[in-house]
Amino acid sequence: MRLIALVVMFLAALSGWAGAAEKPSKAKPPATPEALEKGKEIYFKRCSFCHGLLGDGNGPAARQMIPRPRDFTLGLFKFRTTQSGELPTDEDLFRTVSRGIPGTAMQAFDTDVIKNGLSEEERWAVIQYVKTFFKGFSDTETDPYKQVVKVSPQIASSAESIEKGRKIFKEMKCWECHGEGGKGNGPNAPKLKDKFRRDPILPFDLTKGWRYKAGNAPQDIYMRFNTGLNGTPMPSFTDSLNDDERWHLANFVVSLQKREIKSELVLKARYVKGELPVDPESDVWKGMDGIDVRMAGQVVAHPRWENPSIDLVTVKAVYNDNDIAFLMEWSDRFEDTVHNKDLEYQAPKAYAGYASWEDVPRKPGNFRDSVALQFPSAPAEGTKKPHFFRGDSGNAVRLWTWMSDQQGEGKNPVEEAVARGFQQPPKVLDEKQVNGKGVWKDGVWRVVMKRALSTPGKNDVQFTKGKFIPFALNAWDGSNGEQGLLMSISSWHYVMMEDSTPVKVYLYTFLGVAFAGAAEYFWVIRRGRKDGEGA
Repeated sequence: MRLIALVVMFLAALSGWAGAAEKPSKAKPPATPEALEKGKEIYFKRCSFCHGLLGDGNGPAARQMIPRPRDFTLGLFKFRTTQSGELPTDEDLFRTVSRGIPGTAMQAFDTDVIKNGLSEEERWAVIQYVKTFFKGFSDTETDPYKQVVKVSPQIASSAESIEKGRKIFKEMKCWECHGEGGKGNGPNAPKLKDKFRRDPILPFDLTKGWRYKAGNAPQDIYMRFNTGLNGTPMPSFTDSLNDDERWHLANFVVSLQKREIKSELVLKARYVKGELPVDPESDVWKGMDGIDVRMAGQVVAHPRWENPSIDLVTVKAVYNDNDIAFLMEWSDRFEDTVHNKDLEYQAPKAYAGYASWEDVPRKPGNFRDSVALQFPSAPAEGTKKPHFFRGDSGNAVRLWTWMSDQQGEGKNPVEEAVARGFQQPPKVLDEKQVNGKGVWKDGVWRVVMKRALSTPGKNDVQFTKGKFIPFALNAWDGSNGEQGLLMSISSWHYVMMEDSTPVKVYLYTFLGVAFAGAAEYFWVIRRGRKDGEGA
């Protein structure tokens, strides 16, 4: 048991994320010429690649990012404690620089969070320099641009408060953008633009508690209702809702969040009697435990993709005496069931960088939604596995790819292929051993893929009780322009068919696969925090 505890602690350390400083520990230093010069030097080294030398959000990397880096020359800042349309306080800027913005390329710069961060003094210096890009900032104590909003006493969350918030959510027509279930799939979602660049801006998926850009606690969300998000369609509600109503609405929004992330490396397949369902809505899947697989943008092969939409897929598995079936669930604002090959992104032959979201057609109806399960073609020996992205020349992988546009009466929407590295396209097989079905409902895809436990093929994955079988995921969101190598990917995880054998028999095997997969798992966790979506 002590060994198991050590493994759990090790994996927890990989996925943990210490909270960054909310407030400075010392008084704000004055904006002296020396401080501004130091801030300028830090900005050029650490910030200009995204925000640009002129602070206009047009750095060399800007075209690859959505949301785009902040244009400081406009004086528009989303995350503030000041009234709608006003500039942030210096403390607001300190908070953002310190903790970063989850779901975007804006990293945390607090040295207590990240080793290559900035000291408190350095953060203040770069903030003072950033303020020089917009002349409206003032250092006086009576700055008219910094009217801090009034905060009323918090109303504790309760069933009554959440129900009141639910009614307000409906009456204020929040669902028209965020969707009735809060998944960002309301009828207005495809139409929204930011107010100045006219870039597309998607309503936030309120169920993703880990991606809230300025905090996911009730007081954080209440503050957003007070301030609004400058430059976006999200308004302040101070004129339309009283303090109590804003607290009730905040409590309701928190209730929508998926709070617990079960980021485990091993998926346990449960034994069931009778025929295994291909229907994702079968009662067999209800109440069953699964694991949450973290996804990140595909940045291994050209063209690299920094703007994935799918960042988490929940996977469940069941088996009987003959077959095994996997259920995959993930949030997706729009149901995309058409694929236009003529619009597929083609990177230039000499291209050696990242795909820009501006060059990729990104709207519903262009490309299909899709998900792929990947397994080693040959049994894994010890901790040795193929590369987690499409294997390699000496270690092939088997791909089961479900495609939404291939569904229909008499059709099998699952394509089987063998891949030997990302340098060449997977070889599609004629055999149809895997069946599948997908259902999209209320902003969520649920896809089942089912196959026999064993097959005649020599170079195929075989499922045996008590064995740790590696699997990885690829996923595509068609409305986000994802096709080909533009996708989300995961590191290796493991599926094990439950048996009556005591867990101690498998303990050392588990230790081996856990530590072997830790580095890849940590890579995806870190990539997932940087990759973003418009919100």
